[in-house]
Amino acid sequence: MDAADKAAIPGSGGPGGPAGPSGPGAAAPPADRAAARPVTPAGAVPGDGGRRWDHAVVTGGAGFVGSHLCTALLAEGTAVTCVDDFSTGTPGNIAHLRDHPGFTLLRADVSAPFAGHVPGPVDLVLHFASPASPADYLRLPLHTLDTGSLGTRNALALAREREARFVLASTSEVYGDPLQHPQNERYWGNVNPVGPRSVYDEAKRFGEALTTAEAAARGTDAGIVRLFNTYGPRMRGHDGRAVPTFIRQALAGEPLTVTGDGRQTRSLAYVDDTVRGILAMAASDLLGPVNLGNPDEITMLDLAHQVIDLTGSPSTVRFIERPTDDPAVRCPDITLARGKLQWAPLVDAREGLARTIEWYRQRARPGAEAA
Repeated sequence: MDAADKAAIPGSGGPGGPAGPSGPGAAAPPADRAAARPVTPAGAVPGDGGRRWDHAVVTGGAGFVGSHLCTALLAEGTAVTCVDDFSTGTPGNIAHLRDHPGFTLLRADVSAPFAGHVPGPVDLVLHFASPASPADYLRLPLHTLDTGSLGTRNALALAREREARFVLASTSEVYGDPLQHPQNERYWGNVNPVGPRSVYDEAKRFGEALTTAEAAARGTDAGIVRLFNTYGPRMRGHDGRAVPTFIRQALAGEPLTVTGDGRQTRSLAYVDDTVRGILAMAASDLLGPVNLGNPDEITMLDLAHQVIDLTGSPSTVRFIERPTDDPAVRCPDITLARGKLQWAPLVDAREGLARTIEWYRQRARPGAEAA
């Protein structure tokens, strides 16, 4: 990668690329593994039980969940290098971090080796780079597969070389259209390997296999989280997922487009809860996988009506064709996360939706920034 392929935003290392972080500083259930490195003296992370980091690398750090991880880590005194190619992430998601002395942006596609462009010691790698919404991975199928395979290999290489803790962002999509309900980590899933969603499902399943093999063969300190339907501020209104789509439509007074008969269920986890769970996983010695999500299910029709109610919109519901391989149910069993990470979601759907709607309202005002 030449200099033209690297870019930094103001306050993140200069136009010639990052200057380096600065600033303050199924299978059977997973078992505990011994810590691979000592605790360092940087800022503590919420829910970490004492494990600390000086410098974290967040791939996909300009994406929805990734940008919230960058924000949370910086707030606790950890320097952050955000790696993103902006194929689906947006500069607006990290605009509020541009002047933070501990923040560095490395513009790079993780499917190409990038470890050599990350300066200094690293003690945490969070691999969150990937198109995640159907609109994105259907538009970028080969890029999605490359990010989940080559990107995971390159992120693992960085963690191995720097002796850092590694956490892979996997997804409930690895369960496909599940025949087990709710889904626990022992369940192998019911996935169509050649369907339109397979580029995302199989990329994540391969990423899990690669991470597991890396930990077993090379002793890399790795963990896997399976995220269920996270939502909140910074989701793009046109990314195709239900929550931002419904909110955008309701605020515009348009009909809310519910697929099928609307009886399919999802389990919605507010982004603050998800970030807290990810950082608890990072601070642990678990390999996983570990489900992170809200076990309270909601039908898509009920979600649409809640959004209409919370926005005070005159919108109605319009039913449209249901996508191929769209799961009928989706609900996590979070027994493992409760027991091993002492984690459970705290924000209920109504509160989280109200917060998200308010963010969209604020963003629609003249001069508002996305963050």
